[in-house]
Amino acid sequence: MEFWQHIYSHFNPIAFDLGIFKVHWYGIMYVLALIVGFKATMYFAKKEGIDEKIIDEYFVWAEIGIILGARIGYFIFYVPNNGYYLTHPWEMFNPFKGGEFVGIRGMSYHGAVIGFAIATFLYWKIKKVNMYKVLDVVALGVPLGYVFGRIGNFLNQELIGRVTDVPWGIYVNGVLRHPSQLYEAFFEGIVIFVLLYAYYKKFKKNDGELIALYMILYGVFRSFCELFRAPDPQLGFIFMHFTMGEILSFFMIVFGVILYLKRRTAK
Repeated sequence: MEFWQHIYSHFNPIAFDLGIFKVHWYGIMYVLALIVGFKATMYFAKKEGIDEKIIDEYFVWAEIGIILGARIGYFIFYVPNNGYYLTHPWEMFNPFKGGEFVGIRGMSYHGAVIGFAIATFLYWKIKKVNMYKVLDVVALGVPLGYVFGRIGNFLNQELIGRVTDVPWGIYVNGVLRHPSQLYEAFFEGIVIFVLLYAYYKKFKKNDGELIALYMILYGVFRSFCELFRAPDPQLGFIFMHFTMGEILSFFMIVFGVILYLKRRTAK
């Protein structure tokens, strides 16, 4: 446990340096998340008889929505006094600071969900496909990719956990903390996939149920993991002991429940 607890002292978040710029493990994990999520979605799409061309095309739309939503959502939900960025939105995507390349850091999962929803709506209105059927296979693929995203957060030493004394805690700047990123990778990734897959095999009745259940399960497990994750330092607790992540997850659960009831009772 000694090596594990001090793992950040033995690990470099930069995978390799190309001179012009540095490649971080977080970036590698993000690419793996996209590949795994896409391949898993394609696998289930094939089983459901969905044309691969639809998934290929929709993936581009969805990814653009996710990236834009995640970045913009970060500034809306997690950056106090964000007036400058809201009036100069292009600065949200500026990888330079003071003339130095620093990359782009700061993404909001719930912002990504909103961007994903907008992109999905636009794709559905233009292409006129059965989006509930498509979204159900996406719901099965996303959790598997999500695992790598949270591992990326862990390797990048960000979104740290709360102070603890558990033996599997890790030291961050000399303070023992929960490895909350790995909790999220497990519960919000692996556990959600297992539950959705079991429901898909045994209980699914109508298209749209899986994406609704995904929203519910993610909201529940994200809220649970927030109990071990340190509040965002620039925000702290928003209301009583509720974090921004818990508040946004609450609305996600409510929307998921409404959608599930609607799709489950559809004729």
